[in-house]
Amino acid sequence: MTRRRTLFFLGLSGLAGCTRGNTPRLNVFNWSNYVGDDTLARFEARTGIKVRYAIYESNEEMLARVMTGNSGWDVVFPSNYFIEPMREMGLLARLDRARLTNLANLDALFQRPAWDPALAWCVPYMWGSSGILYDTRLADAPRAWADLWTPRFQGRVTMLDDPAEVFGAALKKLGLSLNSTGEAELRRAQGEAMKQKPLLRAYLNAEVRDQIVAGDIAACQLWATTAQQAIDAAPHLQYAYPREGFALYADCAVVLRESRRAGLAHEFLNYLLEPEVAAGIVRVSRTATANGVARRMLPAEVSGLRALYPDAETLERGEWFQALPAAAQLLRDRLWTELKSA
Repeated sequence: MTRRRTLFFLGLSGLAGCTRGNTPRLNVFNWSNYVGDDTLARFEARTGIKVRYAIYESNEEMLARVMTGNSGWDVVFPSNYFIEPMREMGLLARLDRARLTNLANLDALFQRPAWDPALAWCVPYMWGSSGILYDTRLADAPRAWADLWTPRFQGRVTMLDDPAEVFGAALKKLGLSLNSTGEAELRRAQGEAMKQKPLLRAYLNAEVRDQIVAGDIAACQLWATTAQQAIDAAPHLQYAYPREGFALYADCAVVLRESRRAGLAHEFLNYLLEPEVAAGIVRVSRTATANGVARRMLPAEVSGLRALYPDAETLERGEWFQALPAAAQLLRDRLWTELKSA
């Protein structure tokens, strides 16, 4: 889950500094709509730690900011398939589990995730899927990825501005794994995307939400969390889990190895793991929390939202994104560049 193009706010002056006067500071770089209105203020009031906070909409943009090892950030939230590459690049600090006393609040699905079974490097935070958001007033609702390749949507459909998502949808359309690494399979996926491109309005991320709410777009590939926000604004919209299968991702909190404020960072992560805090964030952000205790605290009209929490039968069609081998990643990036420039 270039997932979500960058929105960057707050000036960066003083970012690398730990304190202003005697006030301890923590620098947090997160996805948009991933904290509640008072999440940071409550942490600051409780701890006396000042949080400098900024948001991004892309794993790649986040990685570009931190890979120098001198970015000034302490805590970031990469998607699960970025954990292994960031660890191999020496960007992550090993977590001190003794300081994370609230880890037991995580849902069983995230207690031993495949990308970090010991939770030595990350804390699962939010999770989700990518599927199809569409206008229910359409005569023939799209229920499969293949439907987004049909001329009836020409000029009124968008795909995510994200190579993993676009190639993943094309691979699923072909009956293949979205984590396919073979050159032949990736080139077949590019071929499918090339066929679809003339039908598209654009490749767009979260910004398509307002367009589909306004009726300018009939259908789009979108992350479930953004889709739910659109549905809240326009109840005639609906989210479909494509029949061929769909991508699953988890965004995870990590402490950067460059951080000189590991103690403060662990305190912040443990705070986010508190059920009341996690539930409060979900009520505002309409995201799917990895915190099982927090989910049980939510009202049924939130915890039962199908776009955020698919049932077990639907979830079986999902496939978790995985980190690709370097050669496959380079090939997919090159194929994506060719697709975008064609």
